[in-house]
Amino acid sequence: MDRRKFIKAAGLVVPLASGLPASALMPIKQVAGKITNEAADKQRKADYTIRISTGLIEVGPQHIISTITYNGQFPGTLLRFKEGQQAIVDIYNDTDSPEQLHWHGQFIPVSVDGSAEEGTPYIPAHGMRREIFTPKPSGLRFYHTHTLAGANLNAGQYSGQVGPVYIEPKVKPTGYDREEFLMLKEFEPYFMKGGDMASDFLSGPVIPELKAIQDKEEKAAPNKPKGYEVGYKVFTINGKQLGHGKPIEVKYGERVLFHIVNGSGSEIRSLALPNHTFKVIAMDGFPVPNPAEVPVLWLGTAERISAIVEMKHPGTWIMGDLADDDRGNGMGTIIRYSGQKGKPQWIKPKPYLWDYSIFGNKNAHVPVPDEIIKMTFAKQQAADKGFNRWTINGVAFDMMNMKPMFHLEKGKRYRLQMHNASDDIHPMHLHRHSFELTRIGGKHTSGIMKDVAMLGGFQEMEVDFVADNPGLTLFHCHMQLHMDFGFMALFDYVS
Repeated sequence: MDRRKFIKAAGLVVPLASGLPASALMPIKQVAGKITNEAADKQRKADYTIRISTGLIEVGPQHIISTITYNGQFPGTLLRFKEGQQAIVDIYNDTDSPEQLHWHGQFIPVSVDGSAEEGTPYIPAHGMRREIFTPKPSGLRFYHTHTLAGANLNAGQYSGQVGPVYIEPKVKPTGYDREEFLMLKEFEPYFMKGGDMASDFLSGPVIPELKAIQDKEEKAAPNKPKGYEVGYKVFTINGKQLGHGKPIEVKYGERVLFHIVNGSGSEIRSLALPNHTFKVIAMDGFPVPNPAEVPVLWLGTAERISAIVEMKHPGTWIMGDLADDDRGNGMGTIIRYSGQKGKPQWIKPKPYLWDYSIFGNKNAHVPVPDEIIKMTFAKQQAADKGFNRWTINGVAFDMMNMKPMFHLEKGKRYRLQMHNASDDIHPMHLHRHSFELTRIGGKHTSGIMKDVAMLGGFQEMEVDFVADNPGLTLFHCHMQLHMDFGFMALFDYVS
């Protein structure tokens, strides 16, 4: 029984038909601690309407892809909200399957977060939901589907269901002249026999004790095949392969703030612009304590970076991925200065290790946590019909009972000590909360707030968060293939 069937059987899907009146389709909402019926809001105009349906994306010349989209386009409509100002979004599901729309990175109730594991009702097939919530916190967020894909490469985050969100802060940031939003995304996925995922671009040492755990498993079954992994044929920025679509036109001396989202279902992405640097001012929507200039950006699945580039080297350049194959298959866009002509140029930058800690406080002091939660992540190779099974503390998430693994008390500060006993990178995501990086790549740090962070192969990471948003809370690796095969856990609040 898959996730959809289980939730439906458990009675958590609102049994709505598209033919019912709009008032009957309103979910409950929570205001000032009271549950009220939203029928009174039915006459209010929605701030945004999102339609989930099959759409066509022209990724390149004579190359058109059919996939599930938001509002018939990719990326989905840019949604701009105001921090602290209530918003209404009407979501219509024109497909034949129940859907979830997850408001990634927002501090909102379970009822609208968009996670069936937490108990969010599905958006029924050929039905709709009106969602009323207060967008927060400010900064770069995004929205995407949160359904099981498993072996179906047309479903879940392999589809085109991804769109950017920007929540306007009460005090607008300065130091730039204009904004550009970039959505990095691959299409036409396929399965292949997996290998080791390179993580040598991440700062920090390999922990021998963690590597020994996987080595022991492999020695016990030396002839066991590798599990399936996902590859892609098409790579895009804002739904266009490199060279297709309009270049980004810039002026000399202009300071462009790039809001970059890795909307991939399973890929780590890099981005470089020859002869230019990126001044990182925010990560996952949160301003960093120490804005710093770097020659290359690295983004795990679902990570976001806001970075300013000062345009001071005229020419026509390729902003693209470091991987020649991925860039050659489309993962790039053209930056062209006013009045410049000629063929776009690419110059590969020198090797650069990605180090989160450079964006943190120099004084790495953080409060002592009330409780430490230890987690070890491990891979059972090809253990589930040829797919790798993933475990947290030896347990793969069970879709049949979805039992919480960890228990929280409201107001307490928790430290997650994560130990990666696999060779894969894991972009770890916590729903409905943010966390503070406190140790990563062997270095202590503070002040860097995120909701996704990459944990390298055979490395360790510690993050702190405050339990301040009651309700079931999902924690998972943001690789679709990993979360579908066990790499999730639920937190619940016991007081």
